[in-house]
Amino acid sequence: MPVRHTTLIDPATLATRIIEGADSLCIIDCRADLLDPEAGARAFAERHLPGARFLDLAQDLSGSKTGTNGRHPLPDRDALAARLAALGVQHHTQIVAYDAHGGSYAARLWWLLRWLGHADVAVLDGGFQAWEAEGGLVEFSEPRPATPGDFAPRAPLVGTIDAAAILADIGRGAWQVVDARAPERFRGDEEPIDPVGGHIPGARNRFFKDNLDAEGRFKPAAALREEFAALLGARPATQTVMQCGSGVTACHNLLALEVAGLGGAVLYPGSWSEWTADPARPVATGPAT
Repeated sequence: MPVRHTTLIDPATLATRIIEGADSLCIIDCRADLLDPEAGARAFAERHLPGARFLDLAQDLSGSKTGTNGRHPLPDRDALAARLAALGVQHHTQIVAYDAHGGSYAARLWWLLRWLGHADVAVLDGGFQAWEAEGGLVEFSEPRPATPGDFAPRAPLVGTIDAAAILADIGRGAWQVVDARAPERFRGDEEPIDPVGGHIPGARNRFFKDNLDAEGRFKPAAALREEFAALLGARPATQTVMQCGSGVTACHNLLALEVAGLGGAVLYPGSWSEWTADPARPVATGPAT
C-alpha cells in the first residue's frame, strides 16, 4: 500500500510514484501570480509535470466576491468538490499540489482539500523549480481527459473563524492572530494591493517566506517548531488564527505548523482584504506590540 503524504512530498519521491504509474495519484498545478491573473494558465500551457491538471486560483480555488468578503473568498464546497471529481479525484486519491512560488499557492489547495475532509494531499517541496533542478520530466501537451471520480465533500479536518469573532476577541486574548504578509505591509509602511495598510490589533507577524530555507524548501520540522514557539510562547497552536492579505499565504503558515507537528490552528479566510472593507474595524500600524 503506498505511503500517504499529508504535508510535503519531495521531487524524488513524487518521481517514483509517477514511474510506478499509481492510479491513485493526481498532480495539480496551482501556479499563479496575484498581479497577472493569466500567468498560471500560461505557465501550465508551456510545460507542466507529467499528467498534471491545472486549477486556477481565482476561478477554482476562490469563490464569488461581494466587495466585502475579501479578494479570495472560500469557494463553494460542493462546486470545488465537483471540479476535483471532474479531474478524476476519488476519496482514496493521493493529491500533490505544486506551484513556482515556494508553495504559497499550492498550500491554498492543500488547506482547501483538508477543508473538504481529504487528508491525503501534499505540497511538492521546492515546487516546479526543484522538480526541474532534479531532472524531473515535464510535458508540453494538454493532459488526456480524465475519467470522473467520486470525490464529494466530507466533514472538514480544519477550522475557520470570521471577522466578527476576531473583532469580539480584541483585547481579550482568547485567540492569537498571526499575519503571514511581508513585514512592511504588516507595519503599514506600504500596501501595494489593499487600500489600507497595517494589521489587526494584537496580531503578530510571521512572513510566510520565513518558513523556507535558502533553496526555497520548507525548513526542517524542528526548526519550524522552534521558530513558531518563539512567536507564540506557551500558547498552543489550537488557540491561533492564521491570516494574510486574502486567505492564501496564511495557508502556508498553516502547512508549516503541520510540518512542525503543531496542528489545530484556524484560518481567517477573508483576512486583511475583508477586514479593511469595513472602515469601522480597527487597524493598527507599526511593529507588533
